[in-house]
Amino acid sequence: MKPISFREQFTVKNTVLGVQFLFVAFGATVLVPLLVGIDPSVALFTAGIGTLIFHLITKGTVPAFLGSSFAFIAPIIEATRLFGWAGTLSGIIAVGLVYGIVSVLVKLRGIKFIESLFPSVVVGPVIMIIGLSLATSAVDMAKTDWLLATIALIASIVVVIFGKGMIKLIPIFVGIAVGYIVALILGRVDYAAISDAKWIMLPQFTMPEFSWQAILYMIPVAIAPVIEHVGDMYALGGVCDKNFIEKPGLNRTLLGDGIATAIAGFFGGVPNTTYSEVTGAISLTKVTNPFILRIAAITAIVFAFVGKISGFLKTIPQAVLGGIMLLLFGMIASIGIKTLIDSKADLAETRNQVIVSVVLTVGIGGAVIQYGNFSLAGIGLAAAVGIVLNLILPKTKKQDI
Repeated sequence: MKPISFREQFTVKNTVLGVQFLFVAFGATVLVPLLVGIDPSVALFTAGIGTLIFHLITKGTVPAFLGSSFAFIAPIIEATRLFGWAGTLSGIIAVGLVYGIVSVLVKLRGIKFIESLFPSVVVGPVIMIIGLSLATSAVDMAKTDWLLATIALIASIVVVIFGKGMIKLIPIFVGIAVGYIVALILGRVDYAAISDAKWIMLPQFTMPEFSWQAILYMIPVAIAPVIEHVGDMYALGGVCDKNFIEKPGLNRTLLGDGIATAIAGFFGGVPNTTYSEVTGAISLTKVTNPFILRIAAITAIVFAFVGKISGFLKTIPQAVLGGIMLLLFGMIASIGIKTLIDSKADLAETRNQVIVSVVLTVGIGGAVIQYGNFSLAGIGLAAAVGIVLNLILPKTKKQDI
């Protein structure tokens, strides 16, 4: 059978479908850079480039779109405060290298080895900390205008609970849009960023600066997204009725995700991850052609150079973003709980109770280990503690009652 050429695939219909998939991922992709304080155009550019790299490494067989990862919001904000944005970028690059190392381990030892190293009693509480650690930031942003924050929050909740079809996949986009429209009506939008922006502009790329502290701070955070990636590949394979764990192989998908994240760090962007929203859109539309996701990636790159888009995104009131965060960070924490439930983790076992308890206390309590210029704190320290406890604590047999 003769393969379909690039020209034959690049049809008007496929282009419209590709833009639609970008629309699904757009709100989440630009929200992360807005929250960590960088140019959203950089995130669009690195999401597009990262997706194309992912497709190249996975031989163009996986219909995935890579966007900004929520898991890194809290550690990026804290690392930027401690080590500066340029230093934090070296940590983001290191996260990409961790994905590469895990990819090699999967190739050599199989997925069971990774699951045994990062069980749900470690991953679940780490995900919970990722969500809860920014709770105060969400409230601080929301309280700048509780009316706008509440409206954005309610709009997102309505979509999550009552939304149907494609609309259910974009609660963040809808919440921001509704909040923004109300802000416009009330005259609470500053248009300066739009008027100052040119139509065609280079994204505000930043060169990374080497920082051991930032690298050691960010590396442990990669644990939860690595496990999440495995789940995403199973889910995407189920939707497409294919086994992506076997072909092209989990090692390739992890490597694609890792290289995309490292490249994002080199350009001054945030870590990338395969988007569950896009998987949901694929399930709804039954469109499984990977080429269409590559069109979405190309569109993201084009949008990155339209300065007015970046200018518009910067005019979104902080309170609107805060309202979205109130829901978003709580949902991330609930995913951690769901991870424990879905895995049927035995929390009646004392060993597991100890691991979950210590990870949560260390992560939320703000514990810090420091020796000279070396320091490990927050999510990274909690993840490291969880891994160590899982390795050293003996498994106990459940007592008959």
